[in-house]
Amino acid sequence: MSETRTDVIVVGAGPGGSTAARYLAERGLAVTLLEKSAFPREKVCGDGLTPRAVKQLIRLGIDTSDETVWLRNKGLRVYGGRAEPFELPWPELAEFPPYGLVRGRADFDKILADHAVAGGAVLHENTTVTGAVIDPRTDRITGVTTKDGRTFAAPLVIAADGNSSRLALSLGLAKRKDRPMGVAVRTYFTSPRSNDDYMESWLELWDGKPGESNLMPGYGWIFGMGDGTCNVGLGTVTSSATSTKANYRQMLRAWLANTPPEWGFTEENQVGSIGSAALPMSFNRQPAYARGLLLVGDSGGMVSPFNGEGIAYAMEAAEMAADAITDAHFRGLGTASAERALQGYVTRLKSEWGGYFRLGQVFVSLIEHPQVMHLCTRYGLPRPTLMRFTMKLLAHLYDTRDGDWMDKVITTLAKVAPSA
Repeated sequence: MSETRTDVIVVGAGPGGSTAARYLAERGLAVTLLEKSAFPREKVCGDGLTPRAVKQLIRLGIDTSDETVWLRNKGLRVYGGRAEPFELPWPELAEFPPYGLVRGRADFDKILADHAVAGGAVLHENTTVTGAVIDPRTDRITGVTTKDGRTFAAPLVIAADGNSSRLALSLGLAKRKDRPMGVAVRTYFTSPRSNDDYMESWLELWDGKPGESNLMPGYGWIFGMGDGTCNVGLGTVTSSATSTKANYRQMLRAWLANTPPEWGFTEENQVGSIGSAALPMSFNRQPAYARGLLLVGDSGGMVSPFNGEGIAYAMEAAEMAADAITDAHFRGLGTASAERALQGYVTRLKSEWGGYFRLGQVFVSLIEHPQVMHLCTRYGLPRPTLMRFTMKLLAHLYDTRDGDWMDKVITTLAKVAPSA
């Protein structure tokens, strides 16, 4: 059995793992990035990036100006409450850019992994991590083992290995049942709507003719990919991690059967299969740091309960984790001071998102009932000021300093709410 020693191991080369690896390598640490698949590889995702996620790409130094690679959008088109949609431009803010992007996850994740390697991280593809190595004297993680018999050793490990997170489970970090859990299903269709400068959200999902059939729980999306196809999917969320027997694929088909036929969302135009994924929300696995292991992204339940977005939070958490690890590394690992720096990662996460995620839990407890969503869309959407406020809240796009009155109200609410 061979052993490779390094300063930090990052397990999972998704957006969170690759971002963390890049930041750590830039700061002079030796980083091993382990990915169970080989790039490019698919992930179930809406493929849409809000301005919050775009900001993280800018911070990483990734050029998103090439329109042949990145499809820009200028806002959100919302269907609900009436036949015609509402178009809401992304807000003009100091803290976030005024545009979003669409990019397939197969390409997106490879871009981030390549960026990590260019910064100095060492990537091992087709490397499945099977468990943690625990030092019996300190009860801390000191590395990981892989399916092919290798051992990678490091004093600190980042678990960016998704919702199931074998590493977190191996340290006894189980999911909390009292946090929202979402499910997303999506597929692709060839469609004339492929080139669209708005991301599209459907707040009402009817199982037959709109307004004359039954409302289904959840929300839908249509994101033009710019390559002749659209990413089309739906998401549902429950206020606690309870099992449901809903047939999400059938729900998707029922909704799409009532979209205009000229859009082409029919079986003969479908590209690939329907995929599904869990959306762990509101820090559903805690603590985010314990015994040398830091959780980043889905492994720590870092998905917004307001809109199901996870990429932006994974990338933000990755930078916070890199800050804490770098600080601890240079203070001297094993010292009380270094441990305080690592514990600061948990404190910072809760300070940044804890109140906002708690507000999201209240939101989920309301809108998981389709009738409540129907009332909100019917009476709320036609009011432009209320809709702009709601968009800022749901998309987590507001200035926390010197913003307008909407920004100040949301910032205050997030501060006074107890942390998730």
